[in-house]
Order: sequence, then structure tokens, then C-alpha cells
Amino acid sequence: MNETAGFVVHHGYSLLFVWLLLEQGALPLPSIPLLLACGALSRSGQLNPVLVIASGLAGCLVADNLWFQLGRARGARILSFLCRISLEPDSCVRQTENSFQKYGLRSLLVSKFVPGLNALAAPMAGSSGATLARFLWFDTLGALLWMFAYCGLGYAFSDQIETVGRYAMRMGSGLLAVVIGLLLTWILWKFVQRRRFLRKLAVGRITPEELRGKLDRGEDLTIIDLRHAHQPDVASLPGAIRVSIDELDARHTAIPRDRDVVLFCS
Repeated sequence: MNETAGFVVHHGYSLLFVWLLLEQGALPLPSIPLLLACGALSRSGQLNPVLVIASGLAGCLVADNLWFQLGRARGARILSFLCRISLEPDSCVRQTENSFQKYGLRSLLVSKFVPGLNALAAPMAGSSGATLARFLWFDTLGALLWMFAYCGLGYAFSDQIETVGRYAMRMGSGLLAVVIGLLLTWILWKFVQRRRFLRKLAVGRITPEELRGKLDRGEDLTIIDLRHAHQPDVASLPGAIRVSIDELDARHTAIPRDRDVVLFCS
């Protein structure tokens, strides 16, 4: 425990900056334990709490600004990429998109507390056409709330954290094996959950080329465009009805039942 604490004390600010930069850059690094540790070390006077917040905030803002610029430049392609690499089912990713569409930049105030929303919030803000100044304002407030919450918990419960750390050191490599095993089990479960969802969607799929052929032949089709409408670079298919997933229950009566219906999303 002393060696670990000593490492964090000597490299705490740069470690926190790099760790949060990589974690906010979409790498699966658990940042909460480090924030708790920094909060506990701040209470004991071994770290400066102002520098802890400043270094962590800098890491978050650098990564978030990069995603914001990528979202502004690439729009739907960046969101599609994040959806593909996410372990969450596509329905959960879509829920986070709907949440941002409903609350806009205010979602950034809580996005770092929500795993799915945390990954998508910055690029979605960029693709929505938000100005950089407004994005930085809400993103900075959200990052500060997130860091104050966990560093504050570490500060308030520093004695308990130190006790847990001592028990962890006594368990040695056995604890590390348990933690790694639980992490791998969680990743496997999320992967299986996603595959099940994709298998359900595999029934009745149609390729873009097949749809284009049906349209060229003049077949009687109804196309429902389910993509979120806040992206400025998203163009709908000719004749498609734009309906968000949230509106399906309210507008289902407007969908004809006497012809094939094609649901289009990305």
C-alpha cells in the first residue's frame, strides 16, 4: 500500500492527467479508484487538491475537445464507429442518443456519470452544430461535478479507503486475480448480451442494394427512417417517413399495414 501511495504521490498530477486523457479517449480504464485515491491523499496533505482538480480537468477537456472536433467534422461516421466498438447493446446506445437529443448540451453535466452517454456526448455535441464555447462551458462544469464527486468521497472517507487498501495488500495477487476475473466476466456478459441483440435483428434484414432495387422497380414500400434528426449531415431516403424511436408508440397508426415496411437506422 505504501509503495502504491508513494507512486501516486510522486506522479499524481501527471498520472491523473494521462489516465483521464486515455479514459475519456475511449480506453476502458477505471478512473474512479484513482480519483478516490487522489481525494484521500489530498486530505492527508500529500497532494494539492487544486492541482488534482486542475490536472484531471485538463485531461478530460483535451480528450473531449478532440471528440467534439471529430464529431463536428465526421458526424454520423464517428457515432457509428463508437456504436460498433461499444459493448452496450445497440438499444442502450440509442437510448443515450435520445437522451442527448432531448436535453441537448445539458446532458454534458451528468454524462461522465453514465458510461454510455460518456462515450457519445462529446462527438454528439459536435455533430449537433453546437458552438465550441457552449460545449466547453457545459463540458467543464460536467467534468468538475464528476471529479468533485469522487475526489470528495475520497477526501471524506480517506480513513476507510486506507483500511481497504491495507486489506487489499494483505491479499496480494489473490485480490488482483479476483478483480481481473470479475472484469473479464463482465466483458464476456456484455459481449454475449450484444450478440443476442444482434441475432434478433438478423431476421428480415435487407441490404441497401436490395432496397435500391425495390425502389427502382417501383415496388410499393413504406420506409421508416429511425435515425436521430439532430445531425445536420444526415439526409433521409426519398419518400421515407422520419420517425424517432421515441415517437413509434404515438405514431404507429400512421404506418400502413398493407405493404412491406422497411425500418432504416444506422
